[in-house]
Amino acid sequence: MRILVTFAVDAEFAPWRKLREFQKISRNDMECFSANVDGAEINVLLTGIGGKKAWVEATKVIWDCNVDFCISSGLAGGLRPQHLAGEILVPGEILDSVSRSVACDEQLIQLAVQSSAKRVDAFYTGSDVVGHAADKKQLGLIADAVEMESLEVLEEATGFGARVVAVRGISDTVEENLPLDFNRVTTRDGDVSMRKVFGQIAQHPWSIPSLLRFGNQSRMAAEKLAGFLDRYVVSIVENAKRESAAGVKVG
Repeated sequence: MRILVTFAVDAEFAPWRKLREFQKISRNDMECFSANVDGAEINVLLTGIGGKKAWVEATKVIWDCNVDFCISSGLAGGLRPQHLAGEILVPGEILDSVSRSVACDEQLIQLAVQSSAKRVDAFYTGSDVVGHAADKKQLGLIADAVEMESLEVLEEATGFGARVVAVRGISDTVEENLPLDFNRVTTRDGDVSMRKVFGQIAQHPWSIPSLLRFGNQSRMAAEKLAGFLDRYVVSIVENAKRESAAGVKVG
C-alpha cells in the first residue's frame, strides 16, 4: 500500500518530519521522503508553490509506481469568517477559475473528520497568492479556503486511479491581509526567494509586526497539521487493511 502526501514547501512539512522518522530518497532525479506506517509506504513530495510545478512533480512520482491514496496537504488562506487560524479543513471538492473541479473521496473525508478535521464545501486552487482581505471575501462566495496546488495534484492522481483528498491548515483568516506580496517573492521553480523577501521588508519596514504574526500563525497551523496527518495516515492504513480483509479492493 502506498500513500503519497504533497506539500508545497519544506516549512509545511518540517513539523511532521519531527514527529515521524522520514528518510530522504531520490526518485526520478528529484528529492522526496519516505516512512513506513504499519507496513504501508508513506511518500512525501515537495511540489513547490503553484499548480504548474505541482502537476509536473506529482506526475513524476505517480508514474514511477502505483499510488493507492494521494493527499494534497499544506497551508491555506481562510475565505469565510468561521474558519480560524490553525484549523484543519477537508473539502468535498476542489475548484478553480476555469470551472474545473476534482471531488475528494468520501471515505477519506470521513476518516479526516474522525481525525479532527472540519469538513467544508470546497477549496479554491488559484494561480496567484490571494493576499487582500477584500479578494478573499469575494472568493468566499464559492469556496472555504484558497491554496495553489491541490487541483493540479489531485486531478493528476485521479487520472492514475488513486483515491484522493485535500487537507489544509489555515494560516491566515479572511479578515487578514498578507504582510507581503508573496507573488513577487516566489521563484519560477515555486520556491520562496529570501533575498526578495528581505527586499520587500526593506521597502516596507512597517510590515514587520504583521509578518511576525503571520509567521507565528503559519508555524502553529503547520504543527497542528503535522499532528493531524500523523493520526490520519494511520487511520487510512488501518481502514484499508480492514477493507482488504473483507475482500474490498484498496485504491
